Amino acid sequence: MPFSRVIVVAISWLSLTFSLAAQQAPAQPAAGPIDDAFVQKEFGSNCSLIGLPAVTGDLDGDGIEDVVIPAHCTSPMMNQGDNSYAVIDPYYAYFGYGNPAITTQFVTEDPKRRGYSLLIIHGSGPDAWRSATPKAKFLVVNVPFKRVAVKKFELKKKMRMAVFIEESEADSAVSAVFWDGKKYRYQPMGSSQE
Repeated sequence: MPFSRVIVVAISWLSLTFSLAAQQAPAQPAAGPIDDAFVQKEFGSNCSLIGLPAVTGDLDGDGIEDVVIPAHCTSPMMNQGDNSYAVIDPYYAYFGYGNPAITTQFVTEDPKRRGYSLLIIHGSGPDAWRSATPKAKFLVVNVPFKRVAVKKFELKKKMRMAVFIEESEADSAVSAVFWDGKKYRYQPMGSSQE
């Protein structure tokens, strides 16, 4: 078979494959909106929404959508075994000690914000973070936030998605929490200059 015929057959096969792939229907979400029932199903009855919107993005770089849910959790360590999530504290880890069994007992600057947490679900499969069996779940404690967004972040010449946080402390600093491939890390970014 001459080379030109091989090229024609290959192009025809590729165009047929792409047209069939384009005709397939997108996957439907497995669950409804994020509400207290969803949060308590995934993280236990001690967690509830605080009124800030959940944000989505590919935080772990696997091409599947993940979700970050701002919430209030009264006892973060209590349900981690039953609900298969890890309690992490990248904020105090940045400052030298990140054991959440200890740092969840620290006093907060604003007593009303004690227990504010970020619930992160890494998606798996076509349902992404709505999947019945997500890839991983994290309850991030002690990060002082008043607003949360997911944006691209460059660190050491590598682009990745990060959770950008407008901090609730007096200086209104901006920081980022990002997945480094093994764990979540905290990185202060400076003042927001409001």
